[in-house]
Amino acid sequence: MEAPVAGGEDRARAGDGGLIGPYAVLRPLDDERSTVPVPERRFIGRSADGDRTVLIAVPLPGADPGRYLAEAEASRYLLGPWSAPAAELAAPGDAPWHARPYLPAIPLPTALALYGGPLPERTVRALGAALVETLIIGHGQGLAHAGVSPAAVLLAADGPRLTCFGAVRAAAGDGMPRSGLPGLESGSLPPEQAAGGRPQPMGDVYALGATLAYAATRYTVPEREELPAALRTVITGCLSRDPAARPRPAEVLDALSPLAGDGARAPAPEAAGPLPPATVLDAAGNPAGRAAAALGPGWLPGRLIAALARQSADVLAATLPLPPAARQD
Repeated sequence: MEAPVAGGEDRARAGDGGLIGPYAVLRPLDDERSTVPVPERRFIGRSADGDRTVLIAVPLPGADPGRYLAEAEASRYLLGPWSAPAAELAAPGDAPWHARPYLPAIPLPTALALYGGPLPERTVRALGAALVETLIIGHGQGLAHAGVSPAAVLLAADGPRLTCFGAVRAAAGDGMPRSGLPGLESGSLPPEQAAGGRPQPMGDVYALGATLAYAATRYTVPEREELPAALRTVITGCLSRDPAARPRPAEVLDALSPLAGDGARAPAPEAAGPLPPATVLDAAGNPAGRAAAALGPGWLPGRLIAALARQSADVLAATLPLPPAARQD
């Protein structure tokens, strides 16, 4: 699926020689036909010398540029293999943007559209295990993500990447209602944050539940009976309106990716492959690598692997657009 240019009034237009910071825009990442809100505008861009390809993001019109860049700066300190922190930011005084190295990846809403419906249970479990591991690590650093939503999740061949850090905080300051604000998916917005409360870790658990519900049903707040039976308890628990009633992230990880030998389902070694050495510790000091066992070969449906390959080929073949002056000659 070739995503069309996002917004007719954007300064950055794929193929128009548009620039965001030092990067020429090759194409947008998100499909503007999707009805799922995206907290920021995202593009694939390339440096003028052609040596670097990046995923670059800019705030939505009307967003507070200072808060947006502050959240991007904070994301630089996120750890874990499934987070996607900003690697480069706009200079002070310039129009806001941030970028990270490009990795072939598809936003979760696009993935469901390409797949033709909800994702398989194995994929949802692996996705959830990786995302909750990322949250456990971030919470251990004293950081609430405050931006988990379907559009914040990118699917890559080796696992998901969690983006849009701080989208709730960037959309409006604490104490201000956030319901209905552009870019915030209402079903993924924890009730306490929608009312203007300060983002807290248990709000991330609510948003995670909504995101997994979306992956499993195409709805962030489905009816209980619509959820796969094996995921029903953990997802509905995450979606409790009372933060104190939600499961702790470690409990969510146990439910989604149980340890082998605990009497629950665990990935078969031949399907998952060997667990690579963990280089990051979670909040309890334990290796944060259990998701790697769930992200073995076959975790992502073949149709989506093919879409990632097409995107990669398209980006590799893309040429830098000519500047307007050159096209007039």
